[in-house]
Amino acid sequence: MGRTITIDPITRLEGHGRIEIFLDDAGGVSDCYFQIPELRGFERFVVGRPIEEVPRIVTRICGVCPASHHLAGSKAVDGCFGGVIAPAAVKLREAYYCAHFLHSHIAHFYALAAPDFICGPDAAPAERNILGVVARVGLEIGRQVIEARATAQEIQAVLGGRKRNVCWCTPGGVSKGLSEEERAGLKPMAASLMEFARFSVRLFKDAVLSQSRWVEAILRGPYTLAIGHMGLVDEVGAVAFYDGTVRVVDCEGSELARFAPLDYARILAEHVEPWTYLKFPYLRARGWRGFVEGPDSPIYGAGPLARLNVAEAMATPEAEAARQELFAVAGGRPSGAMLAHHWARLVEMLYAAERLVMLVADPELSSPEFRVLPERITGEGVGIVEAMRGTLIHHYTCDDQGICTGANLIVGTTHNNAPIQMVTKKVAIALIRPGVTPDAALLDRIEMAFRAFDPCYSCATHSLPGAMPLVARLHRGGRVVAELRRDG
Repeated sequence: MGRTITIDPITRLEGHGRIEIFLDDAGGVSDCYFQIPELRGFERFVVGRPIEEVPRIVTRICGVCPASHHLAGSKAVDGCFGGVIAPAAVKLREAYYCAHFLHSHIAHFYALAAPDFICGPDAAPAERNILGVVARVGLEIGRQVIEARATAQEIQAVLGGRKRNVCWCTPGGVSKGLSEEERAGLKPMAASLMEFARFSVRLFKDAVLSQSRWVEAILRGPYTLAIGHMGLVDEVGAVAFYDGTVRVVDCEGSELARFAPLDYARILAEHVEPWTYLKFPYLRARGWRGFVEGPDSPIYGAGPLARLNVAEAMATPEAEAARQELFAVAGGRPSGAMLAHHWARLVEMLYAAERLVMLVADPELSSPEFRVLPERITGEGVGIVEAMRGTLIHHYTCDDQGICTGANLIVGTTHNNAPIQMVTKKVAIALIRPGVTPDAALLDRIEMAFRAFDPCYSCATHSLPGAMPLVARLHRGGRVVAELRRDG
């Protein structure tokens, strides 16, 4: 009789999850499930509230990417009030968002991803963390990481009034502008982040790409999927974080869809499985056919690698050169190498810093015309931004008094739920074979599959099945002596 391997909790992510691996009698993998047991319900919390309050409420979904929810929600609210926004506010919001991207990408790469590459999965579990990374790369680099992240957060405070859980955007613009003195102070801060982004790209090349075992694992190991890719692009097809249209390509690069925010429900649908609270988005036109790969798969991914895959270019020169280098090593675009998300994340750091330098040099950033007062209520709006973990969709409706009547959220990690399930199972099957005894290093290699996506399950888990299913077990002397169940 086969046995079960449970990785619970999975580590170095935002939220909670576990991996259940079922072995057959021979010791190989018969099945693998990536399960999300937590439950949140922000779509219901906001109903009945004034619609302009919703972007302030949804920042509390997540402590890692509150600005993503604030900006997507604010764009949806702009739509509910006619969609007119002050041009200076668009630039202010984008500048804030570039700083937010930087602080989040820095945290993920150095604290969550780097231990896998710098320390390695063979290191003792107690050493596979940020302290283990600092021990290997040196205190000076550790200091630079802390300072760069603090600088990015300070830029957010200058622009939006606070570093976290911002309450800055209002219908038609922002509540606080930027003075010329403040804009001047942001210039050296943005320049320092540009230097740090360049350093981070060099560090990845020196510490990771210089080792053939990691290049082999990234490009040709089991961490690969032949699925579609989705991301925002601007009018010329370059990567866009704050505004654009959503483009979807298949695993061979053929365009499957390009749509405006209000059309998202025509393109995307969501599937539900009984073993997780997290839904599985797919391409509506292709229908749900399970977790299948190939050019005709309905499954797609989002996030840094997907954004680079769907775009024709980066919108800034140094980031574009870095993007071209990535695809030259990866063998072309699009790439299905899921571990390359880490490299793509550093290319995005370079873009965010480069774009931030450009924005703070723009005199319009300190324009006093940073809000347009709404003149009408249209009752519906969809806001889409690229969150650090993938395309983020906020869809709100309100009545003629401006009271929220409905909300739907699809976040980056929700888009990635099916790819995470697929690649985790694929890696488990490749690594756990008959006669192989799974140890801590092997299980960490399996966890590396989901960590590539920088998942945030606090953001992603929004299913509301009614009464929350619950199992309560009473233990005595190491044995279960009673069990109470509520199955929904």
